[in-house]
Amino acid sequence: MFSENPKSKKQRTEECIINSLPSDLIEQIFLGLPVSTLLRCIGVCKIWYNFIRDPQFVTAQLQHAPRCALLFFPQESVERKLYPSDAIIFDEAWSQSTRAVPVIGPDDFLCGSCNGLLCLYTKTSTIKIANFATGECLHLDKPIKNLKGDHFSFYSFGFHPVTKEYKVTHFIGEDQNYSRGTFNAIQVYTLGSENWKDVATPEALNLFSMRNSGVVNVDGAMCWLTEDIGASWKHSVISFDLSKETFTRIQLPAVALGGSGCRRYWITEIDRKVCVATAQVYRHLPRMLAGELRIWTLDNKVEQRWSQKCIIQHAPNYIPGPHFVHRDKIMMHSRDCNLYSYELFGKNYEIKLSSRAKLLDFSPHKPQNMQSYICVKSLVRLDAYKKVGLVRRPKRWEGWELKKWEVWERELRNLEDLCSTIHQLEQDMSELAHLMATKINQVLHWLPDETRHVGMKIIQMLQCAPDGPDQPTSSRRLNWVEHKQVMEKLRIRVDNLRYKIEATTQAKEKIFSVLDSYIPDQGGSSSNAENSPQ
Repeated sequence: MFSENPKSKKQRTEECIINSLPSDLIEQIFLGLPVSTLLRCIGVCKIWYNFIRDPQFVTAQLQHAPRCALLFFPQESVERKLYPSDAIIFDEAWSQSTRAVPVIGPDDFLCGSCNGLLCLYTKTSTIKIANFATGECLHLDKPIKNLKGDHFSFYSFGFHPVTKEYKVTHFIGEDQNYSRGTFNAIQVYTLGSENWKDVATPEALNLFSMRNSGVVNVDGAMCWLTEDIGASWKHSVISFDLSKETFTRIQLPAVALGGSGCRRYWITEIDRKVCVATAQVYRHLPRMLAGELRIWTLDNKVEQRWSQKCIIQHAPNYIPGPHFVHRDKIMMHSRDCNLYSYELFGKNYEIKLSSRAKLLDFSPHKPQNMQSYICVKSLVRLDAYKKVGLVRRPKRWEGWELKKWEVWERELRNLEDLCSTIHQLEQDMSELAHLMATKINQVLHWLPDETRHVGMKIIQMLQCAPDGPDQPTSSRRLNWVEHKQVMEKLRIRVDNLRYKIEATTQAKEKIFSVLDSYIPDQGGSSSNAENSPQ
C-alpha cells in the first residue's frame, strides 16, 4: 500500500499555513527580509513568486529598503599600473562590502544611482542600466555614437515618483564637441521608449559648472548648478522636471554667494531635499577646502526659499560628491587617501574630531576621482524594457576579456593560488606539529627525570604554534579594498607560518639533543658491562 512521505506532507502543511495568513501580514514578513533572501523565495512556489514580483510589493520594498552609501572609483592608471573601476558599499552600520559589484565592468563609469538601478557609461556605444542586487543589465544605444569630447559626467539618471518613469539625460554641447563650454539642449531617453529626444534649454547653460558640481535627482527633478555667463560667482540651480520636461531656474540666497578668495559650490541631497554646499578653496587646488563648509537647504522650490542647514568648522581636505551626507554623518577625505566619517551635532552642525571614524584607505586611487552616491538594494525589474534593449543577467563579468586587463586577471589568479598554497602549508605544518607533540607525549614517561621537562617544553611550544585559518574563498570577486586586506592578511599568515616552522625546527633540535644525551649513556653502560669481571 502506498504511504505518503511524512516530511513532504509536513512541508506542504507549513506552506498552506503561511499562505493562509492575511496578505498584509505576509507582506510585513517579506518586507523584513533582505533582497538576496527574497530572490531565493521567488523559487519556492508560484504564490510567493507572484507576491514578490507584484509591482505594489516592489514599490513597498523600495520604501522600506535601507539607504546605503556607494563609493565609486573609476578605472585609472597609477604608477603605470592600471586599476579597474570598482565600488565600495557601506551598509547602515557603516560596514563595507568585500565583494566587487558584478554589473560594473572594468571600464565602466557611474553616472547615477536610483531605486537600486545604476546608470553606467561604457566606452562602447551603449549606456548600461543595471540592478546590482539582481544582476540584470539593460544596454541602450547612446544618442550620438563616437561623439568627440563626450564624458560620463554629461549623463545622469533619474526617476519620477508619479509617472513611475526612469529617464536618462545627456547634456549635449552647442556644437557637439563641447569646445565652448555651454549647452542649449538636453537629450532625454525614457526607459521603454524607442528613441532619444532633444529638449531645448531656455538659454545657454554652463556645461563645466554642471560637470564640476554633479547632478542630483530629488522628487522627480534633475537639479544641477550653473554659473551665469560673464558674471563672477553668480551661481544658481537649474531644475529639470522629468514629467513635464521643463526647466526652472532657482536663485541661491544672496548670503551664500560671493565672499573673499576662491569659492566653490557643490549640489547634493540631504534628507531628500536639494542642498547646496559652499566653501573657500585654494587657488591652485580648486577641490581642496580652505575654510568652513556651509550647507543650504531648499525648503520651498516655488517660493525659492532657502535656509542654512549647517556650518561645519575645521572641515578636512575634500568632500566626495554628489552625496556626502548620510543620515547623521558626513563623509570627508584627506590628501593621504583616507576616507573618514564625522558625526554631526546640533542645529548648526559641527563636527568633532573625536567623533572621527576611519572608513577605508582607498589608495592608490586618487582622491579627486572618487564619487559618492545613495543606493538601495531593490527588486526593480528591467525585463519590462527588453523590447528596446538587451537585458541579461551576466554569467561572468563583462569587459574582462579585453587584453589590457590580462595582467589584472593574472594577478587575481596568482593571489588565489597563493592563498591556496599558504593554506595547504599551514595545514601540513599544523598536522606535523600536532603529530610530533602526540608522539613526544607518548614516550614522555620513558625519558629520564632530568630530561622529561625538556619534552614537556617541546609539547608546549608545538601546541602554542598558531593553527592555519579556514580555506580562503576565491579572490576573483573581491573588491580592490578587500584585495588589499587579503594581501595584508597573507603577510601575517606567512609570518605565522614562519613562526610555526621555527618552532618545529627548535622542537626537532631539542629532541635530537635529548636523544644524543641519552643514547651515549646507554652505550657507556653496555661497554662497562662487557668489561666487568664474569
